[in-house]
Amino acid sequence: MTSLKPYLIRSIYDWIIDNDLTPHLLVDAENNQAILPQQFIEDGKIVLNIRPQAIQRLTLGNEEIQFNARFSGRPMSIVVPITAVMAIYAKENGKGMIFDQEDEESDKTPPENKPPTRPTLRVVK
Repeated sequence: MTSLKPYLIRSIYDWIIDNDLTPHLLVDAENNQAILPQQFIEDGKIVLNIRPQAIQRLTLGNEEIQFNARFSGRPMSIVVPITAVMAIYAKENGKGMIFDQEDEESDKTPPENKPPTRPTLRVVK
């Protein structure tokens, strides 16, 4: 089954834009597959403004988010794996969604099927 997370990110992004607010992504910058501006990372995280006027060529894919932006006047191609997205929210009111940072493997592995235990009875005097 495909992950729900990229669909939620896209729908919340659309809601934020439709309400003329500024969408921000909170990203786990310690993800090895992320391509991010290192000078703006704080405590292993980075907040990215993804408002259409601030970026170019935004792609909200199922596996990663990609766009071009300028940081300190320098152009850069940003790549954010969906697994690294910690939250998407509107800057102005903080409304959006925070995602659990569970291991992605746990999403793909179904829980163990344990046989039901039989109830036990005891004599009460």
